[in-house]
Amino acid sequence: MAQLFVVMGVSGSGKTTVGQALAARLGCPFYDGDDFHPPANVAKMASGTPLNDADRAPWLARLAELLKNHEERGETAVLACSALKQKYRDQLRVSPQVQFVYLAGSFDLIWQRMSQRTNHYMKADMLRSQFTALEPPTADEAILIPIEQDVAVIVDQVLQMAGQL
Repeated sequence: MAQLFVVMGVSGSGKTTVGQALAARLGCPFYDGDDFHPPANVAKMASGTPLNDADRAPWLARLAELLKNHEERGETAVLACSALKQKYRDQLRVSPQVQFVYLAGSFDLIWQRMSQRTNHYMKADMLRSQFTALEPPTADEAILIPIEQDVAVIVDQVLQMAGQL
């Protein structure tokens, strides 16, 4: 049976790094949700302007379709996507096989990580808007993982909590 992991959290929380490591452990495809943004969204974020729900709607629809296609083919996949709001997660929950993994960390830790980035369109000064928009999932909705750990430990915890270890 397919298992669909959505690694979520604010920008700088480690979604791509953890998602890639998780996909490698599972031997399945990894998708970075950022790669599915239309050029207008990327340009808007690069200019320092946060996206609104209208900007996100077609992007979320593309990601939901990607997950649904994997589910229909019985394929496991890992997607990194901020999924900051409950309504975004509801749209991505295309089947019972979708498992959210929330990478939780403090503003200060994530700010420190983001301030060291040089090649990402999401700038550190937009982090506050991400925390403002964040509607953290509950333990019933997602696997909650603190990010102050090594990536391998995080992946082990995800697999254990998802019943894969």
